[in-house]
Amino acid sequence: MGTVTTSDGTTIFYKDWGPRDARPIVFHHGWPLSADDWDSQMLFFLAQGYRVIAHDRRGHGRSSQSPAGHEMDTYAADVTALTDALDLRDAIHVGHSTGGGEVTRYVARAKPGRVAKAVLVGAVPPVMVKSESNPGGLPIEVFDELRASLAANRAQFYIDLPSGPFYGFNRPGAEVSQGLIDNWWRQGMTGAANAHYECIKAFSETDFTEDLKKIDVPVLVAHGTDDQIVPYENSAPLSADLLKQATLKTYEGYPHGMLSTHPDVLNRDILEFVKS
Repeated sequence: MGTVTTSDGTTIFYKDWGPRDARPIVFHHGWPLSADDWDSQMLFFLAQGYRVIAHDRRGHGRSSQSPAGHEMDTYAADVTALTDALDLRDAIHVGHSTGGGEVTRYVARAKPGRVAKAVLVGAVPPVMVKSESNPGGLPIEVFDELRASLAANRAQFYIDLPSGPFYGFNRPGAEVSQGLIDNWWRQGMTGAANAHYECIKAFSETDFTEDLKKIDVPVLVAHGTDDQIVPYENSAPLSADLLKQATLKTYEGYPHGMLSTHPDVLNRDILEFVKS
């Protein structure tokens, strides 16, 4: 593990496992989590011989609790600082949820030779919030409620969300994992409340349409049909249509947090895409 300091003095924490000359895979976590959310994937791909890297977004996990920069342009710039510092070339970037937005913005602007492929899992692009140009989106009131819940009692909110819709544990017959719930809470409470509050606007209101159009590397778009956080119909198929080289993979009945509830399936499919 190590740290990189960005141009505004923010310290970005990262994990870097595996041979330095191996193919790098960079993992981008969702809101309000940290690099720890990728443990299953990092261990799996490490065992396959890859170099695996995951960072804590600014204001999340062990990175600096910065006063500003909690929006997608700065998130992507932070990734550039990391990939430049590590001199990563022909990397595969894998993003979940908000991390999928971060991947999209970064890959669209990446220097030639830095990125070979990308994977978007339950990702927020093209844009989540409802508007005249995005009538299928979620009403702004949904995100206002997230902000209100965070400000009122972040600790309880960070129990309720993973206990219910994030992992689909509110569905009849769901096999509930208390460990996943507790680990979600642990990761969330490590980060900064201000960063998490402002990030809600970043993941819900950023329009990634033009970014998706610019990306010319192969992209795997993976999404569950029972995603209660980022609804399938307004995300994955629309992103796939905008990308030049997209592979859309739909998971019937899988929840938003499917990387943790079904790691065996997702790890296998991502590996197949990476090797193709």
